[in-house]
Amino acid sequence: MIRNPIDVAIRVSPNLSALIESRVNDADAEEPPTLATIRAFAGDLVPPTWNETERLHHFDIDASLLDELDALIEEYGETALAIDFARSNASEPLSRVIEAVVNDENRENPPTLETAREAIISGLPARLIGEGVLEDDEDDTLLSEIEGLIRRYGADSPAEEFLRYE
Repeated sequence: MIRNPIDVAIRVSPNLSALIESRVNDADAEEPPTLATIRAFAGDLVPPTWNETERLHHFDIDASLLDELDALIEEYGETALAIDFARSNASEPLSRVIEAVVNDENRENPPTLETAREAIISGLPARLIGEGVLEDDEDDTLLSEIEGLIRRYGADSPAEEFLRYE
């Protein structure tokens, strides 16, 4: 299977990216999902009683995902690996942690995902909670989230690339 050389994930909506991510992380999947398998899954979410006109005029999230998937399949083919179309951004709390690491004036090199992981382990979230940057419960999943990004992209990936600005 040929991997897409450009970052096509930037063209994918956050909702479709989340759907792709959920299917990619399905432990029961026998093979890596393709755009076609994601399309089939999403198609099962839309009521079969809808005709084409209803689909075109209904602003339901599932129908818009189908349209988006159809456009991607038309451009990249049914066998394109779905993972190539999933955006990976840090959650809002992890983005605040990464931003604190990026803005650390004592740091000489641009921080990597591993640098952010080390900052989490060293207690940066507790300091950010004390400063009011994070809520008390927002630090619960930071370590598992950063480790997931490291598994997927590598420890040396620039942390700043995963910031979510909303």
